Amino acid sequence: MAGSVDPPDGTPDGTPEGRPGGGEDEYRSVVFDESFIRAASLHELSARERLDDQTRDPVRHRADASDHELHELHGGRDGRGPEGDGDHGYLPPSRHRHGSRTGALALVLIVAMIFAAAVHLAFRGPHGPPLDQPAEPARMALVALAPQGPVPGGTPAELYTHGPAAQHRTGAAGITLPPARSTAHFTQSQVLAALSTAKDYLVQSSLDPAVLTGGTDRPVRLLLDPDQLAQFDRSLDRPAADGRHTVGGWLVRFDPDHVALADPEVRVHGTLGYTETSADELEVVSQHTFTYALRPAASDPGTADASLFTVRRELLFRFDREDLRLHRAELVTSRLWAGPLDCATDVSGTLSPLLAGQRATSTTAPAADPYATAPATGVPACSALAPDAQPTPP
Repeated sequence: MAGSVDPPDGTPDGTPEGRPGGGEDEYRSVVFDESFIRAASLHELSARERLDDQTRDPVRHRADASDHELHELHGGRDGRGPEGDGDHGYLPPSRHRHGSRTGALALVLIVAMIFAAAVHLAFRGPHGPPLDQPAEPARMALVALAPQGPVPGGTPAELYTHGPAAQHRTGAAGITLPPARSTAHFTQSQVLAALSTAKDYLVQSSLDPAVLTGGTDRPVRLLLDPDQLAQFDRSLDRPAADGRHTVGGWLVRFDPDHVALADPEVRVHGTLGYTETSADELEVVSQHTFTYALRPAASDPGTADASLFTVRRELLFRFDREDLRLHRAELVTSRLWAGPLDCATDVSGTLSPLLAGQRATSTTAPAADPYATAPATGVPACSALAPDAQPTPP
């Protein structure tokens, strides 16, 4: 070290002359002497001053600091304008702190607004906010198909082998989904959600043994739009042939006092299709034929008195974005052809099929084939069951 420079007022009292490499001389270049401290414009408050003073500032301007010293410390700015009464120059610390708080608050508000906007856009999705459209009452029709002769009987295996359902798949495997592709306003995943919900409805309402035999209706009820639950409950509690409250409009159910399942494996064949009807709605159309092997409720399983019962269901489902999110469906229309049945029986409630060897009291033309693509152009209350829709005895 070449040497040291004394403070402006000389060496402080009580401080020995330093020598290079000895004592505290090596720290003298960073020690604030009394003249430097007296020249400072800020003074840290003592403990008593902090108690007496109501301000929150831990420091204050020294009262004895000269204008010249302030001028020098702040680069020639004395806090006054050209006329001595402005504030174009130095701002006191309180103003700096107030400006900092204001700026920080503004920044926080801007960040919050950006975050809120991002959440809002994410919630809206690319095609607007999810809309929960009120569901309309379902419209339904049921056509009884009366056999033109005695109902063929046999074992389930024989009947399936010699009937039109021989090549049909078993259970849910027979309800296949078409390729799901995005539409103008719905993504591929949303289309797939609509198709999957429609399939689940068909499985629960047409294949579940507990539903078929009257044990429960809960699996079907859970898949319906809440706006239709009152209509659904009324249909099952007090069915009526009014086009709104038939049991068969919602699900397939046999009279458990009359028939039982001879084979739990139901044969299924049909198609599913979808279309976008508006920017906020998808529709799914299902056309499926279900073939059941039934026996009299009083007979023993495995006997050769089984018969086939065929149900063709054409359902139209509607989905808004809320339905897709909650895995539920709005049933718009339901048409059902079922036989062999007697046209004289009430088919608005549970179904009471004609079993092996039984005949219908009357038949009505024209004949309808539930295995055909379009079994009937109209929706009469009863039609004749086409002979080709029955198994051929070996």
